[in-house]
Order: sequence, then structure tokens, then C-alpha cells
Amino acid sequence: MMHWTRQAFEKVLGQDAESLGLQHLYDVAHNIGKIEEHKIDGKKKEVLVHRKGATRAFPAGRKENPKVYKETGHPAIVPGSMGTASYILVGTEKGLQESFGSVCHGAGRTMSRHSAMQKKSGQEVKAELEAKGEIVKALSLKGLAEEMPEAYKDVHEVVKSVELAGIGKTVARLKPLAVMKG
Repeated sequence: MMHWTRQAFEKVLGQDAESLGLQHLYDVAHNIGKIEEHKIDGKKKEVLVHRKGATRAFPAGRKENPKVYKETGHPAIVPGSMGTASYILVGTEKGLQESFGSVCHGAGRTMSRHSAMQKKSGQEVKAELEAKGEIVKALSLKGLAEEMPEAYKDVHEVVKSVELAGIGKTVARLKPLAVMKG
């Protein structure tokens, strides 16, 4: 996706990615397993951590953090839905103890894709997002209906629960300018 994003910027702006200052800032996946070292019962152990519905959020100082994030901690992106904010979080020491350095990787659904499509059409979703000033591009209107904002939990409340639990801290709240689906 990064490659295609760079290509799009280069094509539209007529400059190469390097001169535009487009650089790789974030590289972490969810729904994967990684071998990591964590304290369990007071002892350091090597374990396989599988994050399903979660993403790694290590605080500053972890050896697994890329050099650029050694002092700040590795960012974790928590996307909201189309039309709502997203957040950048960083993990905490408590998060290492409580969740093996993990936080949610999104707001989470409140309704199935099928239920969402029965509630609202893709055209309605598109019109609502565009009325808020967002640019909307999708391969299908069905995909837009499946992902309508109402199909997801309130991302602000989800992030607040992460902070209250002490496993992550907010670094930034991001407002969407465009929606690309499909």
C-alpha cells in the first residue's frame, strides 16, 4: 500500500517521493504472531505472542523498537471508522505487564457487515461523508455500506478505555480528510 500511495503522490504532484519527503514512518502488523521476550511470574521468558484484534504497542527502551522509536516508544495506530477520528498511541510499561505490550488495532464493530448493509445504502454513506467534507473513493457502494461509521464502536471511548487501563497513551488524534475503500 505504501508503494501505491507514493506512486499516487508522485503522479498527482509531479515529483518523486523522496523530494516530497514521503518516508516510511510506521511498520507493524496485527493478526500475526511474533517471538518476544516478556516477564512472566517475575522471570524473563521468550514467548510467541499472537495478536488477533490487537497491535504491538511497546514503550520506549524496548530492543524491538526501531531506532527512530527507541526514545519515544513504537507508535500504534488505532483507526476509527470512515468518518471518525483515528489515534496514534504509544505503549506503557504497565501495558507490557498487562497485555504483553498490546493495544487494540481499531474501534471494533458493533454490527455485522450484513446488518450494516440492511441499515443504510452505500450511496447514503457516501453522501453523509461527503457532506462532512471528506473525499470518498470506493470500488463498490456495497463496501461503503458494510463499513459505515455506525457499524463501529465509538473510537474515542475505546481509546479512553485503553488509557484508563494504563496500557497505552495518546500521542495524537487524527481527523480524516479522505476515505479509500476497496
